[in-house]
Amino acid sequence: MTTSPTDGVRPERPSRREALTSRRFVLHYLQMLAAMLAGMALLMPVSMLVGTGAAVELQTLLMATSMSVGMAALMVWHRSPVASIVEMCLAMYLSFAVLLPAHWLGALSGGAVIGLGHAVMLPMMAAVMLHRREQYLDHH
Repeated sequence: MTTSPTDGVRPERPSRREALTSRRFVLHYLQMLAAMLAGMALLMPVSMLVGTGAAVELQTLLMATSMSVGMAALMVWHRSPVASIVEMCLAMYLSFAVLLPAHWLGALSGGAVIGLGHAVMLPMMAAVMLHRREQYLDHH
């Protein structure tokens, strides 16, 4: 017996492995990285005007904002749900925020916070995408 979407039976959720090996999922991840870079490039003049010589907290805030603008624009264009856009933007900011206490304690330099923040951001983005993997694999 086959079921239709109107039978009230939810289709099986795709596995994390299925998502990570899906060309569509990986392509969307790469598109989001490109959109973040575009956002940084577009807003770099503003960031440089405001953030040059500023404290690392302001620099990371400006950087996360620039990347979030580009990434959110792509997600709006893809008609992603607002909750997905908010979660991804939070991942941008949290990637830097989790490192600031180490900076305040003197364990990380400002440059290390910025560099590591970008490195932390990559798995954080993947985690957010995996959380909503049906959206990126078109399982509705």
